[in-house]
Parts: sequence; structure tokens; C-alpha cells
Amino acid sequence: MTSVSLSKRRTSWSPHISVLAGFVVGLGLGLIVNLTVGRTSWVVGFMANVTGPIENLFLRLLFVLVLPLIFSALVTSIAKLRDLDAFRRMGGWMLAFILVASALATTIGLATVNLFQPGDGIDPATIETLPSSAGRAGSILAGEAEPTILGTIAHLVPVNIVSAASQGNLLGVIFFALLFGVGLMLVRTEASEQLLTVIEGVFDVGVRLIGIVIRLAPIAVACFMFDLTVMFGWTLLAHLSAYVGVMFIAFALHVGIVFCSFVWIVGGVRPLVFFKAVQEAAFIAFSTSSSNATLPTALKVAEENLGLPSQVTRFVLGICTVANQNGTAIYGVVTVVFLAQFFGIRLGLTEQLTVFVICMLSGIGTVGVPAGALPLVSVALGMVGVPPDGIGLVIGVDRLLDMCRTSLNVVGDLTIAVVISRYEGETENKSLGRTES
Repeated sequence: MTSVSLSKRRTSWSPHISVLAGFVVGLGLGLIVNLTVGRTSWVVGFMANVTGPIENLFLRLLFVLVLPLIFSALVTSIAKLRDLDAFRRMGGWMLAFILVASALATTIGLATVNLFQPGDGIDPATIETLPSSAGRAGSILAGEAEPTILGTIAHLVPVNIVSAASQGNLLGVIFFALLFGVGLMLVRTEASEQLLTVIEGVFDVGVRLIGIVIRLAPIAVACFMFDLTVMFGWTLLAHLSAYVGVMFIAFALHVGIVFCSFVWIVGGVRPLVFFKAVQEAAFIAFSTSSSNATLPTALKVAEENLGLPSQVTRFVLGICTVANQNGTAIYGVVTVVFLAQFFGIRLGLTEQLTVFVICMLSGIGTVGVPAGALPLVSVALGMVGVPPDGIGLVIGVDRLLDMCRTSLNVVGDLTIAVVISRYEGETENKSLGRTES
């Protein structure tokens, strides 16, 4: 029994090690080339004919899966609410807390990355030599006049969903998915049940295919890091370290401000007691990088350590696993703005609002599997005019950030469970340091 579990553990960690190996190999070879021969003709040819096409293939595989995956995830997460009798009583409050938490997470991430600006300082002349930074191609805003804020909000509603999908209009697809999910929640017929089953099947297939594509990540990461390191040398490492540092600061601020406030002020539980009670679930989330895989442990922790009633925890955690991912929201907004800074692209108020909306919604419906946020971030980059290829800059460090943001996601789910239990007045364990209102 022990040998089997050890074998499974090694297998589950091998992709992480492979991505790290690809990161180190690409970084090392790129530094060697940068310090010895520089950007000679044969190096440029190698990047254009070998590493470039590999990177392009990897990104295209992500892009082709992202829209059906996000659509099916949002539709199923909303439509399943109709199967829960408690939805009318506490669903509204839970969704309100989820929206507030996601909005606060995105705000913290946006403020932090704009304050520290980890991507600034790259020589614009060097940026212009990158093939991926030629213009603002791929942006749905290209060729249009600078839109107003109201225009951006109106753009949420697509005129034609097929056209929106073909143009990479992620916000339009998300809006349609939310609308379609509400429709399935309200319609209770045999045909709608069958349709929901089909959409669930699309989600399952999408998750599986994303898992296969991510297995190609080590090779793609090596190519990305080689190209970028040849171009930027040691400067790349400095900016990458600053990016990771800013991400950790944003994570810490969200835990220290938002989670502590929710748990203590709204939930009535002292923060130190709460974090001690949920540490097992946080560790499992960190190890697996999957909110879905951590759900059984989170349920156990909620019921046994926090003393929350099962009718509340199963309802709240079942939905929050998909619909409450604050770490993903922070990751998305910091990554998009960081890459915009890195490529010398100034995001105005309208673009930052677009990023805010996309990343806030990504914190409500991203797939709870390892690297589930990467496809959405890639599309979001193109929507605000940042080269989508830039995602390769952060893929090498994404594994560590993925583990951290998954832990934050799971702790956030348990935070919402505590809050809703206080609202319902059903918490059973009085030894948690619950304060009396």
C-alpha cells in the first residue's frame, strides 16, 4: 500500500519537476548564448524556425481549448445551483460574498502591481526586436478609437456569440455563459437536464485535454526562456524575481486584510484559530495545485475542525471550488499588468478596467485544476493589446505561484463557509474562539 502511494506521489510531482527542468535548461542555454555570441544571424534563425514555432504551437493549443472550457465551467457551476434546496435561503448572500471577495482580490492585485511596477525598466529598443511584440496584433481593440468606460461595459454583451468566440472576445463569451447558466438554472425540463449533461461532458473533455497540453509545457518553457534570455540576459531574472515578489505581497495582503476581516468581523472567529484549523486543507491545496482535488479534505476540515454543519459546507464548498478563486484573480491581474509593463505597453483606464473585469470574473469561474488560469490569462493579454506570447515569460515560475494561489483559493472557500454558517446561525463548535455579537 505504501509503495503504491509513493509511486502516485512521484507521478504527480514529475510534471512540476519537468517544467522546472525546462525552465533551468532554457534559462541556462539562453544566458550562455547571450553572454557569448549574442543575437547573431544563426541564433535569430534558430529562434524563428525552431523555438518560435514550438512556442506558437503550445499557445495555439491553449487558445483553442480556453473558450469551450470556460463556457462549460461557468454554465455548469451556475446551472447546478437549482439542485440545492438551500439556494433560495443562503445562495444570494454567498454569491454576494464571493463577488466582494473577488473584487477585493482583483483590486489588491491591481494596486500592488501598479505601485511596485515590476515590469518597468526594459529598453524599448530591445522590446522592438522581439517578434511577438510587433504592434498590438490580436487585440480586439486594435483599429478602434479609444473606447469609453460605458463602451467597454456595453461590449460585454456580444451581438453574435459565434463572432465573439472567433474574435477571441472573452468577455462576450463569459457574459453569454453566465446568461445561459442562469437560463438552465431556471428551466427544469428533461431536455435541459440532458443539455446540462452534455455541457458537463464538454467540461470533462476540456479538462482532460488541457492536462495533455500542459504536459508539453516543459519543452515550451525551455523555448520561451531560451528566446527571452537571449534577448534580455540577467535583466530578465531581475524582473521575474520582482514579479514573484509582488505576487506574494498581493497574496499576503489579501489574506491579512480580506480573509481576516471576513472571518473575524463577519464570521465571528478569531483569525489565528481559523488558520490553525484550516492548515491541513491549505497544505493539500499547496501540494496538489488543485482546488477540486482538495475538496474532500476541505469538507473534512470544515466539519471536524471548524465545526460547521454539513448542509452548509457541502453547499458552499461545492460551489466555491469553482466560483471563489481569489488567488486566481490576483494572479491574473498581476500577470497581465506585469507583462504590459514589460513590453512597454501603457494600459489606460479603459484597458485597466477591462483587465479588472476579466480577472474578477476569472476568480469566479476558472477551472480548479493545475495551470487552469493560464489559458484565460493568455486570452486576456491579447484583449488589451499585450503579446499573448508573453505568457511564456511567467510559465517557468507558474508552478510555485499555482501552488500558492490554490492554497489561497481553498482558504478563501473555507472563509466563505464560516461566514455563511454565521449568517445561518448553525455553527456547532464553540471552541473555535468565536466572538459573540
